[in-house]
Amino acid sequence: MRILIATIATVAAAGAALAQDVKGSRDHPLVPRYEGSQIIRYQTEDFTDYRLMNAPARHYGGLAKNIDSTLPLEGKLTRITYRGPADRSSLEVFRNYEQALKAVGFQTVFACAKEECGGRKFNHAVSPQQAYTSFGEFHAEQRYVAARLARPEGDVYVSLYVVLNKSGGGPDKDRPMIQLDVIELKKMEERMVVAKAADMQREIGAEGRVAIYGILFDFDKDTLRPDSRPQLEEIAKLLKNAPALKVLIVGHTDAKGAMDYNQKLSERRARSVVEALVRDYGIGRGRQTPVGVGMSAPVATNRTDDGRAKNRRVELVDLGG
Repeated sequence: MRILIATIATVAAAGAALAQDVKGSRDHPLVPRYEGSQIIRYQTEDFTDYRLMNAPARHYGGLAKNIDSTLPLEGKLTRITYRGPADRSSLEVFRNYEQALKAVGFQTVFACAKEECGGRKFNHAVSPQQAYTSFGEFHAEQRYVAARLARPEGDVYVSLYVVLNKSGGGPDKDRPMIQLDVIELKKMEERMVVAKAADMQREIGAEGRVAIYGILFDFDKDTLRPDSRPQLEEIAKLLKNAPALKVLIVGHTDAKGAMDYNQKLSERRARSVVEALVRDYGIGRGRQTPVGVGMSAPVATNRTDDGRAKNRRVELVDLGG
């Protein structure tokens, strides 16, 4: 088994590999590297959403067109791209990783190889955008496994994708390329305070709209979470205190995912807010119009966790009249 493990016998080999890694990168503590590999790309996010492929790809157009073949996850994401050593097959590398994952308790969620994954369609869905030249179109020897490790502190999922790069030149030529994504499930830290009715009324009076962050949904869902109730109560109080006020209830998402999918999700979420205000607080349906605009009206960058959190919101917009 050629996966590197932190033992005295392999320290020298690991040190040699690490010396070639991109600055600031490191192996994930749960998944060792294949011997002789080097990290060529490395990314971490403390909290983000992730689509884990758990079925073959059925449509051309990348991940956005194969949402029905994914499992939605949220948590800490570590993405590591390795360039494997020369003269090793994708199968040999893949089997080593399978054994290493099994050794620490991971259970397979889905696995496939070559055309059974969906061929080129799967390759386009799984290949990391920033490393596409290392993975894209090399589906003849592609191999994939999604696996789960159950832990009391939160489950961990792994997406492992291995191809044999057959490009015309460069350092990746004839090398196995390894994309390892590790998702450690955890809940987002709630930092948004509940907007009070009086504050919302003042902002609507001054700006014609107010952004609200206390309306909460689970990832990829349109069902209101129970902890949305304090904010719903304040919205209901606002509408009862201002009986002439009619509003658009506008759902917004961040830029993760396809535009048309996010637009429909944001509209469903806006409708959920309207239904809750009608059902639970007696607010007239005619005073509320649900609208979903998806990712099309950001208030912050979508390149950071904090920016995406600000873009995921509900707005009340005064209809006037």
